[in-house]
Amino acid sequence: MSHLSKVMRDRAEALIGVYPEKRSALIPLCHLVQEQDGYLSEEGMIEVAEMTGVTPAEVRGTATFYDMLHTEPVGKYVVGVCTNIACLLAGGLELLEHAEGKLGIRCGATTPDGTFTLEEAECLADCDVAPCVQVNHRYVRTTTPELLDGLIDELSAGGRSDEIPPHGTLIRIQRSQGLTVDPAAIAAERAAAREAAQGRAAKVGES
Repeated sequence: MSHLSKVMRDRAEALIGVYPEKRSALIPLCHLVQEQDGYLSEEGMIEVAEMTGVTPAEVRGTATFYDMLHTEPVGKYVVGVCTNIACLLAGGLELLEHAEGKLGIRCGATTPDGTFTLEEAECLADCDVAPCVQVNHRYVRTTTPELLDGLIDELSAGGRSDEIPPHGTLIRIQRSQGLTVDPAAIAAERAAAREAAQGRAAKVGES
């Protein structure tokens, strides 16, 4: 029985069909599992492995390499405060320490109610508005303790749901057209590519 819901399983199979090799869809499939579960659950990683023809260890190894993928449960909102050089000079470390006090947790931890996880982030590529803060990978531009407090209070009260979805959701609008390709056309192109490669290999062998 699939760990993914029918909707997610259908999306996963459509994603796999886009790539020449199933394993190439590994990272996008990890994001789908995270969208459903809020993190990469053990059952989700096993299903990704089965769909892509790799081992669960390979899925976990890939997932632990990327900061955007979590293999342990995290809060509904993952707050990342940048402490790289530009943000550090603009008070990033002090803002991170303030966030720890506001949330009552240490960096890397999750609040007891499961609402917030606090992370120290590397460069978030918004250096002109330093120190940079993201929530669920959305820029929020709360550069002062007062603004950060207001944001946390707002999220705690259920605000900004139109702007910041729960952790794991990268996009909320699913493509229904524009990138659709006839499966028969894909198969024909791949067969032609294999034939061309075999022809080149044969010529090399003859020379």
